[in-house]
Amino acid sequence: MSSVEEFRTEVRTWLQASLSGEFAGLKGRGGPGREHEAFAERLAWERHMAVHGWTCVGWPVRYGGRGATVEQQIAFHEEYALADAPARVNHIGEQLLGPALIAYGTEEQKARFLPPIVAVEELWCQGYSEPDAGSDLAAVRTRAELSEDGGQWLVNGQKIWTSLAHESQWCFVVARTEPGSRRHAGLSYLLVPMDQPSVEVRPIVQLTGTSEFNEVYFDDARTDAANVVGEAGDGWRIAMATLGFERGVSTLGQQVGFRRELEALVALAKRNGAITDALIRDRLVRAWIGLETMRATAAREVAPSVAKNYWARWHRDLGELAMDVRGAASLLAAGAPYDLDDWQRLFLFSRADTIYAGSDEIQRDIIAERVLGLPREVRA
Repeated sequence: MSSVEEFRTEVRTWLQASLSGEFAGLKGRGGPGREHEAFAERLAWERHMAVHGWTCVGWPVRYGGRGATVEQQIAFHEEYALADAPARVNHIGEQLLGPALIAYGTEEQKARFLPPIVAVEELWCQGYSEPDAGSDLAAVRTRAELSEDGGQWLVNGQKIWTSLAHESQWCFVVARTEPGSRRHAGLSYLLVPMDQPSVEVRPIVQLTGTSEFNEVYFDDARTDAANVVGEAGDGWRIAMATLGFERGVSTLGQQVGFRRELEALVALAKRNGAITDALIRDRLVRAWIGLETMRATAAREVAPSVAKNYWARWHRDLGELAMDVRGAASLLAAGAPYDLDDWQRLFLFSRADTIYAGSDEIQRDIIAERVLGLPREVRA
């Protein structure tokens, strides 16, 4: 295994050579609030990455990865962001479902589902949140029961805020499989195919005018009985482990994007004179300090909930600061009917940062109970 710097150089060299020609126009495309941008082209790019061995770099070699160390994975995600490479389309399969299967799946499940993730042949979405069970995952009502012959699970219920469900072939679904069970008990982690008449996907139009989130309805949707990860009824443990993978080293690359946004905002403040306002200048300095703090603690053993709570609020505040730097012009769309610029899109979409992947309130509960050891909140 090469050293971290050798690995970083290899990543940088490949990205520089590859983000040219047919892929040159993809730089900076996609991302939160912009997932609709050049999706087919970004899918082709990611399949190009797969051919050259640059997907799932942190997975063990036996499952199609490179077996990269944590430090090498950090280098990969940082170089990917620094190259302004397009937003990934396979994140949920590569960073969430794949690691969960490697840790808890059967060998048959690994052989069936891991290779198509590595090759970017099958995309995944996450079936967690529901209308009455957003960040409170233990309150899910979606249910599943085995068919009479025991060969399939029949899934019924509704999921919401399902990212990229309209582009996905599979969904990992947390469903209640033990009638009468409550809270964390009786849940199972099921792998459900999306391409069937019993699954309906309805896009949700966001403040940005785009629709990367969806509602998903299951009406006797079917999946093989073997497509349960872990034991039936053990879904809570698998679901929590998956969320831990979600907040892994890939977020280091996210900070490169944050730095780019902050630097661009400082440059804008200098151009339009907003930097002369003492309050604006103070907030820009505070944003820089916050980003440096984020960077300094990122590679340490910081509880995932602490990190999520911190960056989500920082990014939301940056969106608000961007509107104040722009002034009155921030209130006008760039064109009809609803053509937003990057700063307006940042402001609107970052409102969701403190909600998705676990709301701030839920993160604070986790920090209080699991990190600080405070008494658990009494729940009905």
